Amino acid sequence: MKKQVFNPFLPLYEYIPDGEPHVFGDRVYLFGSHDKEGGETFCMLDYTVYSAPINDLTEWKCEGVIYSASQDPDYKNRPYMYAPDVVRGNDGRYYLYYCMSGAYGKGGYFGPISVAVCDTPAGKYEFLGHIHYPDGRPMKKFVCFDPGVINDNGTIRIYYGTQFDYEQSDNCKNDEDIIEKEMAMFGKSKEEILTTDDSVMGACMVVVEDDMLTVKEEPKHIIPYNTKGTSFEAHPFFEASSIRKVKDTYYFIYSSKQNHELCYATSKYPDRDFVFGGTIVSNGDIGLNGRSESERLNMTGTTHGSIECINGQWYVFYHRLTHKSDYSRQACAEKINIEEDGSIKQVEITSCGLNNGFLIAKGEYPAVIACNITNGAMPHGSNSIYKDVFPNVNNIGNDRFIDEITNGTLIGYKYFNFCDAKELSILFKSTGCGTLSAYIDMGNNKIAQFDISSSSEWTKLTSTIFVKSGVYPLYFIYKGTGFMKLKSISFS
Repeated sequence: MKKQVFNPFLPLYEYIPDGEPHVFGDRVYLFGSHDKEGGETFCMLDYTVYSAPINDLTEWKCEGVIYSASQDPDYKNRPYMYAPDVVRGNDGRYYLYYCMSGAYGKGGYFGPISVAVCDTPAGKYEFLGHIHYPDGRPMKKFVCFDPGVINDNGTIRIYYGTQFDYEQSDNCKNDEDIIEKEMAMFGKSKEEILTTDDSVMGACMVVVEDDMLTVKEEPKHIIPYNTKGTSFEAHPFFEASSIRKVKDTYYFIYSSKQNHELCYATSKYPDRDFVFGGTIVSNGDIGLNGRSESERLNMTGTTHGSIECINGQWYVFYHRLTHKSDYSRQACAEKINIEEDGSIKQVEITSCGLNNGFLIAKGEYPAVIACNITNGAMPHGSNSIYKDVFPNVNNIGNDRFIDEITNGTLIGYKYFNFCDAKELSILFKSTGCGTLSAYIDMGNNKIAQFDISSSSEWTKLTSTIFVKSGVYPLYFIYKGTGFMKLKSISFS
């Protein structure tokens, strides 16, 4: 059987969210933050890069740690590095842009934007400096957060910023509570908040000199911070700035205030006239075919990523949540199409992702590649580790599994090519009893059933399956008592 690649596409012990994919030469490199498996806050580990040949996205190679948080002068105050981006400068070297933060995001908005440099895309980067004005003052206009960068035919443009709901209030600059909140959260003075055009928040852009550090053009908003009455009203900018240029059109990719979706806006200009385009992907499939927030098919939460054309095919890179928190996020990707009119239709999240075709129903697969895990009432994450009981991806040492499967839990995989599979097996533990049924439709067309009994050890059950050859989703639904864990599924 040919080698398969699935979501998440990196090793299961690896947690690299906020993915910025870039093709340099004949390889694609994934730059991102680095979460700790089961971590207690965001981005606890140093930047680690993976790469793959552009003609074989099954062969991801770990390039190792390219940059450590301790290399930044502000490490003692803010020891974690948030979402980065990398660009090739006009001198042929590679420049890494990022912002530092403390535990639970404390101080993550205080700026400035840091820069490191390397001669190769995935070599050892060295700290270079901070974005600053010609007189040496650090550039902290607006809120320096989540930088995305592009070399636009020799012009280096950095996109950044964040925005919160209360800025939609027409009276926010007269509200002392809001002003105090902004002063504490963003490290801004009252004078700066009151005198900054529009807002200290919002999606912004700054142009820097060829030295990749010095401000060349004053930062400016690229979309209105107050989105009422604009195309952005239903999907306002929140964070996760990323920028791509497709032919003569700029695509600004961002996370909306819904915080589970990557959206895009387009313009013929790099610094103005952006118009909302749509949602590219949601990590709960919210919005897809009219799916509502209450019908989310996973725990949802922070999302960040971008698009990239790899060997002629466009992809969106995003992440999924695990461990019942926003702090352990894994890299995923899906194929997308950019239509003739420039639009991008929302894609569903799958288990196949970067695979060149559907997964083959043969051999063993980790259960945690499920693209849908839900009990029908999944939460939306909010910078915390949830204590509630609901199904989730978890680990104990090197065992990685779907945990807290209870009565009514649905687990879905999209898609398998059932060519000649005759049997389906599961590897599970359980504290209760019940049935785990397999379907090729969400609760319909049952193809197998497993009788679950209490077991403290990993136990294998096998069932004959009844399904015609073809491509189908595969869903499991548990009915019974207690708690179940699912480690793997296999076909023979």
